[in-house]
Amino acid sequence: MRVLVIFCHPSPASFNAALHRRVLEVLRERGHEVDDCDLYAEGFDPVLRAEHLATYHDVPANREPVQGYVDRVLKAEALVLVFPVWNFGLPAMLKGFFDRVLLPGVSFDMSDPRRIRPGLTHLRHVVGVATYGAPRWRVWLLGDGPRALVKRVMRRLTDGRARVEYLTCYHMNVAGRDVCSAFMQRVGAAVGRIA
Repeated sequence: MRVLVIFCHPSPASFNAALHRRVLEVLRERGHEVDDCDLYAEGFDPVLRAEHLATYHDVPANREPVQGYVDRVLKAEALVLVFPVWNFGLPAMLKGFFDRVLLPGVSFDMSDPRRIRPGLTHLRHVVGVATYGAPRWRVWLLGDGPRALVKRVMRRLTDGRARVEYLTCYHMNVAGRDVCSAFMQRVGAAVGRIA
């Protein structure tokens, strides 16, 4: 299976980087064709500029500045997102990826604005792997936007065809080695179920 892994963390020494390496290892062990998209390493430009917005609804011209990334998304059969949650939201780099790449004509069809149709129906699996600095109760109290994006929005964009999982490790600021090790095992097992 063709799996696009989108990794978003600036530090190669982070726990997120270790999670990313584990995801790649498991996918390759299972024989998947892996496209590793490290947004920071690739220098992805997350800024949605006025000129991008001017062509946002102009399909297919809206793709031109990010065509390579669009091609990678459209080629994938599964998507794995590995990221930290900062200030109760997605990192700006990852949010920018969603804004700039998951465009009309890519992730959804707006040719009839009264009936927007999903465009990522080719995806069979979506796995979100997220770490939070806050405890679960505080994240829940504030609505957990990243979870909603992965669990609800991505499910809608695949028209409910994809199996969607969202794995979380909370309270990273105080998490011990045992918590991190257990989460690493959960992530490996979840990614190992992609088939």
